[in-house]
Amino acid sequence: MRKRDLAILNDLTRFRCLTRDDIIELHFSGLKNAVTCCNTVMKRLRRDGHIEANTTQQPYMYFLSPAPIKKDSAKIPHFLKIAEFYQQIKKHEDPRTFIVEPKYGKGYMEPDAFMIWKRAPFFVEIQRSVYSERTMNEKVKRYEEYYHSKEWENESWQPKEKKVFPRILLLSDTRYKIDSMLRFFQAQNVEDFITSVQPPKQPATNIQKPTKEPSVGIKINSGNMRYQTP
Repeated sequence: MRKRDLAILNDLTRFRCLTRDDIIELHFSGLKNAVTCCNTVMKRLRRDGHIEANTTQQPYMYFLSPAPIKKDSAKIPHFLKIAEFYQQIKKHEDPRTFIVEPKYGKGYMEPDAFMIWKRAPFFVEIQRSVYSERTMNEKVKRYEEYYHSKEWENESWQPKEKKVFPRILLLSDTRYKIDSMLRFFQAQNVEDFITSVQPPKQPATNIQKPTKEPSVGIKINSGNMRYQTP
């Protein structure tokens, strides 16, 4: 099997389902005939029994074979939102780790994703509906209980020199009042989040510019995004 075939199957395993356009964005972007190439590959993977498709919609929705969820599952929009978020952050930098719906045990939080991005660990919550104050407080409490458990210190991704608790990124159109010892970031989308954590622009001065202009980039692990133990 070709390397790209395996990458597509891995993403279908990770996200449970993807639209044809998602697959084009992830695996065929930049090609002159991206739609045709994608359709040809997906048709071959279906023929060989590796994937299944929901052909009742255009473009098709794809799943592994056998499909891990029903083709009309109510959770499909949820998984597609996570895939959309993944595509957005990849435009800035590929995450070193990206796990969809990781499990941490009864009584603890259930984030939509865990990722290591720009050398920093994150729990990601992607909301498609408005939470009540009580529901949000319960969600925050589960994160705090996991923090106090110290179980996160045993994760394989933890650096040896200093154990760090992941930042919590909440993507929602609603702004919540969160009172917690933990660090929560709230934003409407990825671009909003990145803008909010960029260091403020320095005022113009008369200092002569260096011959070589410094590169411009977002340094998530510096400035007001530097990790601080709660």
